[in-house]
Amino acid sequence: MRRFDLKFGPDFLAQVPSAPGVYRFLDADGVVIYVGKAKDLKRRLSQYRNAPRGRRGKKPRAVVKGAVSLTYEVLPTDLDASLEEVRLIQTLRPRHNVASAFEFLYPFIGMREIGRPESTLCELHLVLTSRPELYPEFDHFGVFRSRETVALAFFGLVRLMRHIAHQEPRSRVRAESARDNHSAVLALRRVPRELVGSCRALLRGVKLDLASELAFRLLDKASARAKPKEIQEDLDALRVFFEQEAAPLRRVVEATGYGEWPVPQKERDALFLRARGM
Repeated sequence: MRRFDLKFGPDFLAQVPSAPGVYRFLDADGVVIYVGKAKDLKRRLSQYRNAPRGRRGKKPRAVVKGAVSLTYEVLPTDLDASLEEVRLIQTLRPRHNVASAFEFLYPFIGMREIGRPESTLCELHLVLTSRPELYPEFDHFGVFRSRETVALAFFGLVRLMRHIAHQEPRSRVRAESARDNHSAVLALRRVPRELVGSCRALLRGVKLDLASELAFRLLDKASARAKPKEIQEDLDALRVFFEQEAAPLRRVVEATGYGEWPVPQKERDALFLRARGM
């Protein structure tokens, strides 16, 4: 007999409707270890019963192995099920759920511009953080979803700017970065002010002009011409970030009429789900 049937009963699936809903696997102490959602509960839960051997079935088998009970709740629509799944994961943080559960997976990029308004140059501080409340003097953008995509764009932007401006020694910004061991704070001096505006437009998902403006300026920099592959990789990282993170977030905010900026970490996934259901 299959483990699923031994644990939950051979007739369990017979009572499950083919309807949208959420389901919870619980351990012996009654703690929820996994939350999921389905357009069709019967079909989805049958996949746990029939999980194949190998990598594709590894997680479903692990969830069933660790559970002693299984509950489900029928909801009116697939969108309702998706929103309830996000809410439960953020509230319960089951050990087999990762997406939506942990705020540190959702990064922001912050900017702070320092200098006289009439000057054509300024000092620019940038922060990559999942805790924007620790850096209230920064203007924050996001929240974004992929830490890898955002980090590649953040550090790529700094590397590109170093050919045009001057990066401050890390020791000078150590006091700011010391607020949080998981954040990165970097500072650049003598940054052309028009690039700052383009940087804001990029981070807000409005325009990708910054990439072309940087490429044009870097043509005159011998240090950049000596590293064409690295320069192209960093420019590509900005483009990917804009197309996959910044622009989609802007479109969702505009489509839903969401009034808060930056978008809080706990609101992001639900906001995208609502936009998808419109």
